[in-house]
Amino acid sequence: MPLINVRTNISDVPEAGALLKKLSSALAAATGKPESYVMTLLESGVPMTFAGSEEPCAYVEIKSIGSLAPPAMTDQFCGLIKASLGIAKDRIYIGFDDVNASDWGWNGRTFG
Repeated sequence: MPLINVRTNISDVPEAGALLKKLSSALAAATGKPESYVMTLLESGVPMTFAGSEEPCAYVEIKSIGSLAPPAMTDQFCGLIKASLGIAKDRIYIGFDDVNASDWGWNGRTFG
């Protein structure tokens, strides 16, 4: 049920599959949830600006049923994205969403 969605204005993301796998493993570890439930998304080439500039930037959404720790996870995922994509940490926003189990569907039902 943990989900991480990275949107960036970088068009050519090198080794996108490797980045998705790193994000999946990191999110499973950060939430303490099995990686078999983690979903990762990468949307590249998204028209975006940050502070009025089209320099590389990213918006990251992290959703889970509980187990979110925004302060620690912000530093962790900003660092991972900086290392992988070269985007400065001060050009990354992260939105966290703690979802109710009854509002998250999977396999024809909800978790709550």
